[in-house]
Amino acid sequence: METIKKYNLIQPGDKILIGVSGGPDSLALLLKLFSLKSKFGLTLHIAHLDHGLRKDSGADALFVKRWGQKLNLPVTIKQLPYPLVKAKGSLEEFFREERLKFFRQTAKTIKADKIALGHNLDDQAETVLMRLLRGTGLSGLSGISAKREIRGVVFIRPFLETPRRQIDKFLKNRGIKPRLDSTNREDIFLRNKIRHQLIPLLKAKYNINILKVLANLAQSVSYDYEYLDQAAKRALKGNPSRLNLKKIMKLHPAILRLKLRQSISSIQGDTRRISFQHIKELEDLIFARPRGSIVDLPKGIFVQKSRNSLLFLKR
Repeated sequence: METIKKYNLIQPGDKILIGVSGGPDSLALLLKLFSLKSKFGLTLHIAHLDHGLRKDSGADALFVKRWGQKLNLPVTIKQLPYPLVKAKGSLEEFFREERLKFFRQTAKTIKADKIALGHNLDDQAETVLMRLLRGTGLSGLSGISAKREIRGVVFIRPFLETPRRQIDKFLKNRGIKPRLDSTNREDIFLRNKIRHQLIPLLKAKYNINILKVLANLAQSVSYDYEYLDQAAKRALKGNPSRLNLKKIMKLHPAILRLKLRQSISSIQGDTRRISFQHIKELEDLIFARPRGSIVDLPKGIFVQKSRNSLLFLKR
C-alpha cells in the first residue's frame, strides 16, 4: 500500500488490467489488487500471454484461467504462434515487445485505465545492472518506473519497492503455490545470469544490501533525469522531428542529447535500442558532417541533415 500511496497509482473506480504470468510476483499482485477491489471500487481484468517457449506453458495459462474463475474475474489469454518464438535478435527484447503490445491492445479493447505489472525491488536492481553492463546513460540508470505512460497507456507497478523474498513469504503464509518458470533457472538470458551469478557475488564480496543500493540509485537518477528531460523540452519547443541546427548547436551537451532522444521517441514511441554510439553519431552529424548526410537508426528511423534543420524520418 505504501508504494500505491506514494506514487498515487490507483484512483477510486479504476479499471485495471493485471498482467498475470502465474509466477509469484504477478499472482501476489493479483491477490493484493483483489483485496483492494471493494475499498477502491476497482474493476479488474486478467491478461496472460503464453510465450510458447516451454512445452508446459499451456499449463500456466490454465492455472491463470482457474484463478480468474476462482476470483470471478474475466481473463484474456493469447498464445504466440510458434514461429514467432524463433524471432531474430534478442529473445528478451522480442518477448518484452510482444507482452507490451498484447497488454496495450487488451487494455484498449476492454477500455482499462491502467495496466498493473508485478515488477519488484529485485527486478529493479537487476534492470539497473543489466543496462549498466550493456551501456547506458541516465535514462537507463533510472530503471523501471512505478508509474509511466507508454504510447498512451498508463503502466503501474505497485510492488516496485517490495523485495522478492517478501512476496514469496506473502504467498507461503497463505499456502499458495505459484507456477514456476523453468527458464528462470537457466542462464540463457542476461537477466538470469545477473540474478544467479553476479548479484550473489556482489552480496557476498562487496555489499549485502546491493539490491537496495541499486534500487535507491534508480530512484535518485530518475528524479535527476525527469528534471533534465523537462528542461530539454523547455529549451527548444516546436516540431520534435525537425530541429533547428543553429539552436541545437548552442545547447549544453546534456540537454542536446536528451533533445535527440526526445525527437527519436516522437517517431518511434520510445528510445529502446538507441545506444550511446547512436547519439555520438548524431552529434557528429550535427557538428562535423556536410548537409545531406544521413544517420540510420534502429526500427527504420533515419536522421538527415539539411541546410538549416535536423530531420527525423521513418522509412
